[in-house]
Amino acid sequence: MKRKRKPRTGTIPSRTPVRFCTVLFACLALYLTATSTLQAEHNARDYAVIFGTVWGPDDRPVYGVSVKIRRAGEKKARWEVHSNHLGEFEQRVPPGRQDYVLSADLRGFKSPEYKHLQPGKEVVVHVESDERVNTGLHLQ
Repeated sequence: MKRKRKPRTGTIPSRTPVRFCTVLFACLALYLTATSTLQAEHNARDYAVIFGTVWGPDDRPVYGVSVKIRRAGEKKARWEVHSNHLGEFEQRVPPGRQDYVLSADLRGFKSPEYKHLQPGKEVVVHVESDERVNTGLHLQ
């Protein structure tokens, strides 16, 4: 017959009283973390908007045109948006002083009204801060 082992019991060290300074430090650290997080979220919400309309050769809005947006110093487009049924498009961009170049991309664009559309000139838009900039793209 096997003998049962007695379970080992340990002692829990007594808790030392929490000092006021420790609590104050913890509250201060929590406050600083929360305010820095809120400030980062607030800064992430700041943006500028480029809003525009794509116009056809007969000065009517054109639906479904792809608009590519890039910064003035870059070669590749950073954003691509499509015009809606009113010919309008919009894109959020970072706030601050910057020039953006807008161009129409007609690859894959088919419309019964406009059979032989050509992209017009590129449009340069200047953004100063967190603002809305209105512009238009004219196709030929």
